[in-house]
Amino acid sequence: MIAHIQGRLVEKSPTDVVIDCNGVGYHLHISLHTFTLLPNTENVKLYTHLQIKEDGHFLFGFMEKSEREIFKLLISVSGIGAGIARTMLSSMEPKQIIQSIASGNVAAIQSIKGIGAKTAQRAILDLKDKVLKVFDLDEVSSFSNNTNKEEALSALEVLGFNKKLAEKVVEKVVNNQPEATVETIIKLALKNL
Repeated sequence: MIAHIQGRLVEKSPTDVVIDCNGVGYHLHISLHTFTLLPNTENVKLYTHLQIKEDGHFLFGFMEKSEREIFKLLISVSGIGAGIARTMLSSMEPKQIIQSIASGNVAAIQSIKGIGAKTAQRAILDLKDKVLKVFDLDEVSSFSNNTNKEEALSALEVLGFNKKLAEKVVEKVVNNQPEATVETIIKLALKNL
């Protein structure tokens, strides 16, 4: 229903944020992973998932679309609610969760508070095929850099560079320097364009 919210970051804590969007303050529940990715700027955009329950409406926010997709997959598993899914995303990096599910690593999933052996096994059984379809495991290794890569590509397009050519150059830069920041990716790409 609500795909994303963009506005001024009014309040932030490791579990929640409030975003002012044209005079309306939206309270969003976030994971620790999203908290660490929040920019220091006032303006922020979070991808959202709205959960409607008998006792209220809950809005969850994510810095990355991929994290939101993992969240949706996790809450589809019997025994994993939104709270446990958020704990999972706070305890492990999204790419680690995907790798653990794809490889059938029950111990890694079970190490998260609130997840027992049966729930961990059920999560792997229910999600293994879905994870392999939704996420390219080669890309999982550079999962956290997808946002940096996207931002760099967007900036290069704004500067007037051909999208296809920019994609090839940025891909090469990211492969050579997987931990590169947006600024580094853009600078190195500009040298090769």
